Amino acid sequence: MSYQTVNYEETESKEGMHFLRDELGCEDHGVTVLDADPGWEGPEHDHADEGHEEVYFLVEGEATVTIDDEEVSLTDGDAVRVPPEATRQITNGDTESQFVLTGAPE
Repeated sequence: MSYQTVNYEETESKEGMHFLRDELGCEDHGVTVLDADPGWEGPEHDHADEGHEEVYFLVEGEATVTIDDEEVSLTDGDAVRVPPEATRQITNGDTESQFVLTGAPE
């Protein structure tokens, strides 16, 4: 078979994050579904060492992504690209939100 499929709801969740990379057999591209509870906050981090850019797509809800100390407000359907060297942190709003997070070498 030349493809892989997975239903994210059937994968293990770590703090609301469903990591699909291994389940899909991806070599260079990461895909994560984040089901964030109200007030959920992710760790501040960057991907400078790996050289990975990320795209955060907010499927539903409202959240703030802090990128290099600048707050970027997101609502349903918004996406933001974050370069590898930028620090980033997701802070969810007052409702449940769902993100699709992707990352790959720049």
